[in-house]
Amino acid sequence: MNPYVHYSAMELARMIRVGEVTSRDVVEAHIAHIQKVNPILNAVVKERFEAARSEAKAADRQRQESDPAGLPPLHGVPCTIKESFQLRGMPQTSGHHTRRECYPEEDAITVKRLRQAGAIPLGVTNVPELCMWMETHNQIYGRTNNPYDPTRIVGGSSGGEGAIVGAGASPFGLGSDVGGSIRGPAFFNGVWGHKGTGGLVPSSGQYPRAEGRAGRFLSTGPLCRRAEDLMPLLRIMAGPDGEDESCEPMELGDPAAVDLRGLRVLDVRGDGWLKVHPDLLEAQARVARHLGERGATVIPASFEKLRQSVQIWSSMLGGFQEPALFRKLMGFSRKRDILRELAMLGIRRSPHTLPALLLSLLDELSHAFPKATQKAIQAGLSLREELLSAMQPMGVMLYPTYVRPAPRHRVPLTLPIHWSYTAIINVLELPATQVPLGLNQAGLPLGLQVVGMPRQDHVTIAVALELERAFGGWVFPEWQRRLFA
Repeated sequence: MNPYVHYSAMELARMIRVGEVTSRDVVEAHIAHIQKVNPILNAVVKERFEAARSEAKAADRQRQESDPAGLPPLHGVPCTIKESFQLRGMPQTSGHHTRRECYPEEDAITVKRLRQAGAIPLGVTNVPELCMWMETHNQIYGRTNNPYDPTRIVGGSSGGEGAIVGAGASPFGLGSDVGGSIRGPAFFNGVWGHKGTGGLVPSSGQYPRAEGRAGRFLSTGPLCRRAEDLMPLLRIMAGPDGEDESCEPMELGDPAAVDLRGLRVLDVRGDGWLKVHPDLLEAQARVARHLGERGATVIPASFEKLRQSVQIWSSMLGGFQEPALFRKLMGFSRKRDILRELAMLGIRRSPHTLPALLLSLLDELSHAFPKATQKAIQAGLSLREELLSAMQPMGVMLYPTYVRPAPRHRVPLTLPIHWSYTAIINVLELPATQVPLGLNQAGLPLGLQVVGMPRQDHVTIAVALELERAFGGWVFPEWQRRLFA
């Protein structure tokens, strides 16, 4: 098997820059890997391999003709892009049938910044319908499967990214997260992911996109197979673009400057309502012990208001947006239209998925009960202050990402609120890094999220780097070795 599919993006860029390898070789290695695993995973839904080969050839020529020290940080490195982002000449359906002919003529701002930094997109990856569910499936591209067990989910909405990065077929991918859509897929697929501080990275060029105050709950960020890529990728993508009004200038710190001996670590094992699988609790206990051994002050903690995570997230996201926004995006003017479409789905004649239709029905709840909504919003604001006070002066919170390792396909529909462990962090506008922690006995990824204080993204990433050194991070899916034998 080609070793390039194990390296970080930063290491590949270094090797290309000094002439140890060509961009064409690296790109070809990842194309070959995608061609092997994608028929099983269905993660990359539209490829641009020939264009990528041409761009790699141009990158190699530029390297020959230029001072290597002046090359951009991702020069010649391949990547993948979530299909809901504009990528010039590629589809941007966001899994919705009315957008089948949508082919953007320009890149989203974050895609543009990655390409200016030298990255070469290999294709776009699958999403749920309108990016609003935790299982990646739509009626245009079908269902995406987990690289550790194809009978299990990849998460959503950046599920295609999580799967293809977890398979080793892309060094990093571009995702977005309004309720866990980076961290969930990173967790289920055993890779790294980062949701930034609210307002850190612009969301321009995505569809759909949260507007107004709710725009600060939507975070664009990286998924990658090696932790060392998190901070460089975040630096490339961060900063206002003049279009996204929720984005503001922020100075990013240096993970290398973080001293774990001065770190306050809140060890929160659950929300007090939804029970967490013992494998995940044991993995979190290992992390807490390790950080304590490295000199951090580890404090077992719980927060009563975390029990209200579902109500807080739905109230804050829905309450700060126009009523029935998702229903309108789905194309329904009346609720009776949704009921008719549910009936059509029952006889397999609907272009929609069941989760999207059900969410359309529930879309107006936050506006239907304004007193309850305002009460939940106030609880969320109060919870934020409690967490910040507990983490002062510099601290993080260890917190489960989900209640169990990756469930089988369709199971989340029977347990639809288990995403609340990630969603609450979005409306609190806190940075969070998803950390892979090896596999359980069933061969499924374990992990947790490291949550930090606003504008201290570098602190959660510093902890992630330490945990990769201690526990190894991403594990190559063993069954894939047979494909390359």
